[in-house]
Amino acid sequence: MHTFRRIWFVSDLHLDPHHPDITNQFIELLDSSDALVEDIYLLGDVFETWIGDDEKSQFIDEITQKLHQTTQKGVRIHFMRGNRDFLVGHQFLANTGCRRLADEVKIDAYGTAVLLMHGDTLCTQDTAYLRARKFAHNKIVQTLFLWLPLSLRKKIAARARQASAKHTGNTKTSIMDVTQSEVERIMQKHQVNYLIHGHTHRPDIHHFNSANQNKTRIVLPAWHGGGTVFEWREDGSKDYRPLAGKE
Repeated sequence: MHTFRRIWFVSDLHLDPHHPDITNQFIELLDSSDALVEDIYLLGDVFETWIGDDEKSQFIDEITQKLHQTTQKGVRIHFMRGNRDFLVGHQFLANTGCRRLADEVKIDAYGTAVLLMHGDTLCTQDTAYLRARKFAHNKIVQTLFLWLPLSLRKKIAARARQASAKHTGNTKTSIMDVTQSEVERIMQKHQVNYLIHGHTHRPDIHHFNSANQNKTRIVLPAWHGGGTVFEWREDGSKDYRPLAGKE
């Protein structure tokens, strides 16, 4: 049996203390990262909500400690902020040893250029969401929010989740999916033939032709139906790998 170095990609875990099964699967994933796993890319919405690095709980401590243990054994873990956990800051990164990623990052996957994104900015037809995103990512708004007491931040975050759920329920799924023209534009911008992202909760591997080149868009699954990692191996093979125990 051949053993190859590998890279793992995951997103949309939506870790929450009310869903310990998902937390346990994430911990199992980190525990299973052996010497062949060189990098783990967390591409957004790792947490259901994140209201600031100063929030303390047993749940947060457990995740933080496990990430720290994993990076300490030599696995590089890269953290991209999503639309649920965009307030993850420097203290969390320092406590875990994770490396922060920008919203658009091109990496080398064993000789192949791959663009990584969370995926929300690809949904250009969802203009209401993009307006809300622009407001939430305003540095002044974020600074003011983080000055508020934790109790008030929790209430605001809960209302934001309710508004998000209402928006999702009232918006056509086609509008909330990525826009193909934007996918092609961003891949052309970064000069890549591969794009990996999450956000849409529609796992699939899309092959298409753009600018006379074959392109591939890999969509990562959410974890509410069971944990799945997308694995890219040194020999060039790649596929989804459900975690042990997933039906």
